[in-house]
Amino acid sequence: MTLGGGLGHLTRKHGLTIDNLLAADLVLADGSFVTASAAENTDLYWAIRGGGGNFGIVTSFLFQAHAIHTVYAGPMLWPLERAAEIMRWYREFITTASEEISGFFAFLIVPPGRPFPDHLHLKNMCGIVWCYAGALDKAEEAFKPIRDSLRPELDLVGSMPHPMLQTMFDGLFRPGLQWYWKADFFNELSDEAIAQHVEHGSKIPTLLSTMHLYPINGKAHQVARSATPWSYREAVWAEVIVGVDPEPANRERIISWAKDYWEALHPYSAGGAYLNFIMDEGEDRVRASYRENYDRLVAIKNKYDPTNLFRVNQNIKPSA
Repeated sequence: MTLGGGLGHLTRKHGLTIDNLLAADLVLADGSFVTASAAENTDLYWAIRGGGGNFGIVTSFLFQAHAIHTVYAGPMLWPLERAAEIMRWYREFITTASEEISGFFAFLIVPPGRPFPDHLHLKNMCGIVWCYAGALDKAEEAFKPIRDSLRPELDLVGSMPHPMLQTMFDGLFRPGLQWYWKADFFNELSDEAIAQHVEHGSKIPTLLSTMHLYPINGKAHQVARSATPWSYREAVWAEVIVGVDPEPANRERIISWAKDYWEALHPYSAGGAYLNFIMDEGEDRVRASYRENYDRLVAIKNKYDPTNLFRVNQNIKPSA
């Protein structure tokens, strides 16, 4: 997660994971052991903050920590027929809200089990998974206008330890599932794009397949696009479409849904994607996602891994 950039519930408040990386220890392709930081091997330090596993094997990270324990968080769900309304509201709210509030939009099928009520089981719905990392005595006040104006059909938002939010859906996504990923960055969410989201989000093929739209504004926008390899600092959302299912027989079904969804939305995108969210899509896709930072990454790759030992990744190829 860190080497690719790092998105999460605290991105609007504290930036990307790479914005909080102070140093890393690595084993290089030649077997040597080095530290990369703002004081040592500064070119390598720049490269690993978004350049993926192209430069060495990281054996330890040193992070800037933040004093967050309990958050006010969880999902709100709405009927599918309100999806366009909720997305139009969401695009305005999340771009102007306090950085203490984050929430990712999703299309999903409600799992058949607790804590979801029986009448919603297996229903295709839309939702927002919230995380408020401000003062807890202000949380109810902050969410009152959201509840008053949107009136969710299901509201599971409340106080919880942050690790509880991070692991809330782990029980659904057990090891061994088949996954097919597609992704893009977006600078805006137009009415036309919303219409495409609703069309394809209403056709989720399997219980665990989903689409998430993660906000990446706030603190993440306060870092220059050349300060790290992560080039899309001006992007407002990172979209990920995932077809997920345990059955090999459903392979083509989840792949075709994800591809169709992505192809419908890609014309509205910023051009590249969060590289932790995509499959092997070729060198052109990697270049498009790093943009003007790609050539600098190639130069650093030439220095630290000229034979491309570290290539099972979103590969930055050394120059010939």
